[in-house]
Amino acid sequence: MATADPLARLNARIVRCRRCPRLVEHREAAAADPPRRYRGQRYWARPLPGFGDPRARLLLVGLAPAAHGGNRTGRMFTGDRSGDWLYRALWETGFANQPTSEHAEDGLRLRDAYVTATIRCAPPANKPALEEIASCEAYLLEELRLFERARVVVGLGRIGWLAYLRARRTRGQPLPRPLPLFGHAAVTRFTDGTALIGSYHPSQQNTFTGKLTRPMLRRVFQTARALLDG
Repeated sequence: MATADPLARLNARIVRCRRCPRLVEHREAAAADPPRRYRGQRYWARPLPGFGDPRARLLLVGLAPAAHGGNRTGRMFTGDRSGDWLYRALWETGFANQPTSEHAEDGLRLRDAYVTATIRCAPPANKPALEEIASCEAYLLEELRLFERARVVVGLGRIGWLAYLRARRTRGQPLPRPLPLFGHAAVTRFTDGTALIGSYHPSQQNTFTGKLTRPMLRRVFQTARALLDG
């Protein structure tokens, strides 16, 4: 029987998506030949829906699932180092009930926060093509329509930041001129009351080099909490 929940219907469409042949091939190839430490595990190997509180006022827009993280576990930012950093910061600021995210049945719950992405399949070398970003935009647009309560958006990386700005333009929502530039901890307030916060992506490329530290990431969500609390 069809569900009446519009978010559940959207997520079901996302999971069935096969719009981008290159991404379909890559996500399935990663599952067919995983690293030794994951051999024997059953991979999700499908597009990832968003994850979190369906009444969230905080939205996080990332890049894409990791080939052996979300593409393996079936949940955003789960099963890899990026997720370790992200969910610890959310837990430290009261948006999550636990600091770890290992697999889809580990009991993690988000409070007033929802995690989504610019594209829903793991791209080769973590670099989606422009046409793949454009093809996936409809899903983000639908999420933004459903999350009308959202008042703070965190762009995890420049791609997530730009994806949200493009979505606002497509939806006919007000944008400042010139467009705000991405930067870690940068805050843009829009005339409709929404705020956009930039954050370096918690990828190993940033965390291993010290470009992003745990206190830096935590402060992003402390800012989000302060904005939500008014």
